[in-house]
This record gives sequence, structure tokens and C-alpha cells, in this order.
Amino acid sequence: MPRLAPLALIAGAATGALLTRRRQSRRAMERLAAATLESLLNAIDANDAETGAHVRRVAAYALVLAEEAGLDQHECRVVERVALFHDIGKIHSALFDIIHENTSLTPAERRAIATHPARGARVVAPIASFYPDLAEGILAHHERWDGQGYPKGLRGPRIPLAARIVAIADSFDVVSHGRRYQRGLSLQAAAEVIARGRATQFDPSLVDLFLFPPVFDRIRDARRTLTQPRIPARKDRRTEAPDPEAPDVTFRWRSRPSASAVAAAPVPDAKR
Repeated sequence: MPRLAPLALIAGAATGALLTRRRQSRRAMERLAAATLESLLNAIDANDAETGAHVRRVAAYALVLAEEAGLDQHECRVVERVALFHDIGKIHSALFDIIHENTSLTPAERRAIATHPARGARVVAPIASFYPDLAEGILAHHERWDGQGYPKGLRGPRIPLAARIVAIADSFDVVSHGRRYQRGLSLQAAAEVIARGRATQFDPSLVDLFLFPPVFDRIRDARRTLTQPRIPARKDRRTEAPDPEAPDVTFRWRSRPSASAVAAAPVPDAKR
């Protein structure tokens, strides 16, 4: 077998080095994109701890539903990201005062709030090459199964699956946790609201799964965990060793919720 010419060897080595550099560059960009999402999540907390607590509860419920629906790990992460950032479009000066009013919204205010899916999709658009499903999930989380939602009026299975899951989790949290001008419902009453939206507002098969007793028990447990105030452990920063590796593509919100988000979440009524 003839030996490779020196030129061919050099060309092969150069190609291998180029591919290695490209992989390293891609990996670095992936880390940057993940860090960007982590920073955005921190920004939500810093700007509005109440919204930060809300999106964490929605993510917890959405993950339960995604797992019970048999989604694989990648699909579950897509659902988690959409849930955590579905309301990022509300972190906007034009909407902040409206969201934090203690009275019911006027029609004009509702129209303004309805712009938040498109605003949110634009916020995450620069990292779409790394998270292609994120912007479309954020954009579609207020679409309805019957086509009467917004902003595009998508109907049925044309709505991205992650958005259909998050829509149920989001609505459940809103009605069970309440708003500034409206007391939250009991878990059973909130479940009835979700049931009434079956095949109109929500994907009927996902509603059936969400309300299936073993699944709903997991939802209840997740809510209890995220609404119980916890005292963070104190660390001695003088002796604490730095973390040698920064987090990559997973989020730390479940294991280390922010103190401001926990403090903003009221303790659930024992009668509910």
C-alpha cells in the first residue's frame, strides 16, 4: 500500500485542526447561549420577583405534564425553557405598570398585555440557532385549541406541543395562585377551570392527562414544594471554593430558587 504523500498528510492534519477549532467554537457559543438564558432568568427575578416565582411554578407543572406525556429528555428541556421564559415579554416598561395594577384590566390594557408573546419571541430571537423551539413556543403559548387564541390564531396540533403544555400549566397557576386583584381558587376549583377549557382552549388529550389523578397528585406536590418558604443555608464565603466548571445547558432554578422569588410567593391557604 503506497504511503501518503507529505502534502496529503499536511492537508489532513489541517482539516482535522480546523474541525477541532469549529467544535470548540461551537461549544463555547453553546455555553454563552446557556449563560444568556441563565442571565435572562435572573433578570426576571431582579425586575419582578412575582413573575419569577410564577414562571418557576409553571415550569414545574409543565415538566410533570411533559414527563407523563412520554416526551424524551430533549423535548422536556424544550418545554422547560418555554415555561421559564414564556412571560419574558412582560418585562417591558410599557407593560410593567399594567401588570402590577390591583384592579381588573381595561380592554386597552388587555390589548397591550396581548403583545407580550411577540415581545418575548423577539427577546430570544438572537439565540434561535441554539434553541430553535424557544421563540416559537413563547410566541404560541396563548394560542387556543379552537383557533381563537393569539397572536396567529393557530388551531389544534398546529400549535407547538411545548406551547400547548405550557398553556395548561400557565392557566392552572394563574387561577390557583391568583392575581393582585383576584384571590386564587382551590386546587379542585382550578382543576375544574382546566377541565372546562378541554377541546376549546386546551389540547383535550393533555387536559385528560393533566387531570388524571396520579398526574394531578404530582402537580399538587410540585405546587406545595414551590410555595413553601425555605430559609437558605448560610455559606462561609471566606472558605468556599470556586466552582471550577460553569453550568452548561441545564438550569439551576429547581435546586436553588432565588430568595426574592420564594419570598414573593404567598403561603397557600390550608383550606385549599
